[in-house]
Amino acid sequence: MSPVFPMLTVLTMFYYICLRRRARTATRGEMMNSHRTIESNSRTSPLHAEVVQYAKEVVDFSSHYGSENSMSYTMWNLAGVPNVFPSSGDFTQTAVFRTYGTWWDQCPSASLPFKRTPPNFQSQDYVELTFEQQVYPTAVHVLETYHPGAVIRILACSANPYSPIPPAEVRWEILWSERPTKVNASQARQFKPCIKQINFPTNLIRLEVNSSLLDYYTELDAVVLHGTKDKPVLSLKTSLIDMNDLEDDDYEEKDGCGMDSLNKKFSSTALREGPNNGYFDKLPYELIQLILNHLTLPDLCRLAQTCKLLNQHCCDPLQYIHLNLQPYWAKLSDTSLEFLQARCTLVQWLNLSWTGNRGFISVAGFSRFLKVCGSELVRLELSCSHFLNETCLEIISEMCPNLQDLNLSSCDKLPPQAFNHIAKLCGLRRLVLYRTKIEQTALLSILNFCSELQHLSLGSCVMIEDYDVIASMIGAKCKKLRTLDLWRCKNITENGIAELASGCPLLEELDLGWCPTLQSSTGCFARLARQLPNLQKLFLTANRSVCDTDIEELACNCTRLRQLDILGKDTVYIFVLFFIFAFFFF
Repeated sequence: MSPVFPMLTVLTMFYYICLRRRARTATRGEMMNSHRTIESNSRTSPLHAEVVQYAKEVVDFSSHYGSENSMSYTMWNLAGVPNVFPSSGDFTQTAVFRTYGTWWDQCPSASLPFKRTPPNFQSQDYVELTFEQQVYPTAVHVLETYHPGAVIRILACSANPYSPIPPAEVRWEILWSERPTKVNASQARQFKPCIKQINFPTNLIRLEVNSSLLDYYTELDAVVLHGTKDKPVLSLKTSLIDMNDLEDDDYEEKDGCGMDSLNKKFSSTALREGPNNGYFDKLPYELIQLILNHLTLPDLCRLAQTCKLLNQHCCDPLQYIHLNLQPYWAKLSDTSLEFLQARCTLVQWLNLSWTGNRGFISVAGFSRFLKVCGSELVRLELSCSHFLNETCLEIISEMCPNLQDLNLSSCDKLPPQAFNHIAKLCGLRRLVLYRTKIEQTALLSILNFCSELQHLSLGSCVMIEDYDVIASMIGAKCKKLRTLDLWRCKNITENGIAELASGCPLLEELDLGWCPTLQSSTGCFARLARQLPNLQKLFLTANRSVCDTDIEELACNCTRLRQLDILGKDTVYIFVLFFIFAFFFF
């Protein structure tokens, strides 16, 4: 019996080795099968049910072509199922932004661009949409029905606008971005960019657009959000590192939205001991300052950490004379302003447009910043800054005595009484109140005290009761006015036009688009042509009463006219007549 036991032992060991080998082979096979399974599914496992939903609500936007009291051509048309798609053409049921092309930047009312704007920040307008359910996005489809190609960035937000509990942290993540590109076709299309996966669910999507390459207004019909309720598993063929994140011109985390890291870089305690200054200390101070002038704000903050000499240069207030913080709206906070405060004591141009929403900037933080940095301010851009309230405008009027340029475009959450404080800024030369709730009393006070105004925008100000009274005050007080935007003012008549024409002879730009109470039969347009010879831009959009006589008067008297909008009128004969006169008189 003794020889049997060694044989049994050997057989047992052999059987055990076979089992181990089989187990290892099966494991490798399962792994390979798993690899093939994930590769065959580009994004998620088949077990994850995809949720497809249209936008529930439009919660914010920077501009639109339509009226505040209508649905035609407004951003609110983006909510819900498509109204037009797949049809192509110009439809009032779509969402349309205020401008297109480059002409907007070439008219007399255009402002000079800010220095140090990152070349890859080219967003001009935006719209934010909410959806019913929070999902991990797998696709975002934009239904474009006319002149597509304006969308250049799509972002997702971690905050749930419908949650009763305020979020502890609000994050914006770029799902897709691209430089403006020309789309030759004007037909409808379903724009389906390839988005990147994010690690939080969202029901708040933001589209940013640039219409500078378009030949006409872009029209959007709906936005579709695809996603899963459960966090998707990254496919193995999806790179763990998005190669787009490594490109120099991508500013998603590295430049454009990287204010979290910038907040640390702003702090003087972030300066580390480094090597010597090389040959920089041999250069004149002014030459180094001139070189650093070409850096963007994030690069300036990085350079400040290299050595004490460059830290001194990068923290010099002369580097912050023009400060454009709009490209960093997604992360700019009270902490950012606090760290910038010591460097911005000489700031003259400040752009805080689009910033501070959803609690990023508080009234107290904004007030502290202006109390230190407002004394030299000449230009202040606050478009779509919804953190503003009456206290903020009061602080601006008290802390910015030299202010000449104030932009409150689309600050539609400001209460009407807040605008009374603007009248204290007697040196104002440019005031933009597009889509605000300013009332007639406050505006009359501003016009009475701000007689130096040269540029005034009152487009879509629906709270003003009588535009004839406003026009009369403008004609009496604002003798230096060069540009005036009365887009969609609801009740101006020939009497108001007469006051403007006689009181503001320097006018170079006048927007009377969609003013239904103006009639050519009263002679108001002919009077404009005869009394305003310096006109370069005149908008009479959607006024079907414009006649041949009006065009003849414009051609004869307004020899500097470059932009004329009479869209909505039968223009074939009129334009032939205008160009005949232009040929002889220009």
